[in-house]
Amino acid sequence: MRDEWSEAFINALKNRDTERLRQIPKADLHNHFVLGGSRSFIRERKGLMIPALEGVLKSMQEMDQWNQEFIGKYFESSEGRRFLIEAAFVQAREDGVTVLEIGEDVWGLGQYFDHDVNALTEAFFSARDKYAPDLELRLLVGLSRHCPVQWLMEQLEPFWGRPEFCSIDLYGDEMAQPIENFVPIYRKAEEYHLIRKAHIGEWGTAEDIRAGVELLHLDEVQHGIAAVNSAEVMRYLAENRIRLNITPTSNRKLGRVDSYEEHPIKVLFREGIEVTINSDDVLMFDSDVSKEYQRLYDHGTLRKIFKIHIENFSAYAIITF
Repeated sequence: MRDEWSEAFINALKNRDTERLRQIPKADLHNHFVLGGSRSFIRERKGLMIPALEGVLKSMQEMDQWNQEFIGKYFESSEGRRFLIEAAFVQAREDGVTVLEIGEDVWGLGQYFDHDVNALTEAFFSARDKYAPDLELRLLVGLSRHCPVQWLMEQLEPFWGRPEFCSIDLYGDEMAQPIENFVPIYRKAEEYHLIRKAHIGEWGTAEDIRAGVELLHLDEVQHGIAAVNSAEVMRYLAENRIRLNITPTSNRKLGRVDSYEEHPIKVLFREGIEVTINSDDVLMFDSDVSKEYQRLYDHGTLRKIFKIHIENFSAYAIITF
């Protein structure tokens, strides 16, 4: 089956056959569900047309402003949050995603689920069962860098030891506070055998990535594209098998790379670093996983090998130009 899917995937890319591309199983391991829903589903159910972002943003503040204008003000309720969860699973199904890693930020437990972690997990798994029952859901706990660490520790208490959660992720402004502040949280996450990941190296430096991996004992890095600026850091990531979950269009729309052709993923991959290709924020960036692969193919970014995650294993599709 692996060879069949790989060949079908290659042919779909060559023929720009979007419908076929979406039929092929794939993973999305870097997805913020609030911005990860199906545009058509939201329009049909809510009569709300959310436009994809045009142009390039200059800061995370501009991203937050876009989010508030087109998403936040419409869904600031428990019902709205549950609807966005449903929309994320509809989008995953439409794009042929069979492994999806998403989750709620710790502050959302109180704001949308009345501090009831059972209600939170039920919202995700019931939406999965309703809209994408064959999908493997990997639920994560989200943390904002902007929040005081002691407050985060308090909010995390209901999550520790819950078998539904497989990972923990730190995101937000990379410069909000020093990465070492979060060491106590990540030590506890390690005790509970959670996969440890964090957003590093989209705005920061290659050295920031290595420091984050070493201090937080990370298994994966969200973005991590700045590693391309240091041969030593790339070697470190490759030798320690630290995976980078990369989102090409997000990097482009946030002005972190100048073009798809020059996206660092091609160098990172050739240096032996495991990379995955993901959506990040579908509604904002028009970046479902199939489109991300097609864009990289069309721009000749990865000229020899795409690493595609099919079901629970990795397949290597040889791409010839």
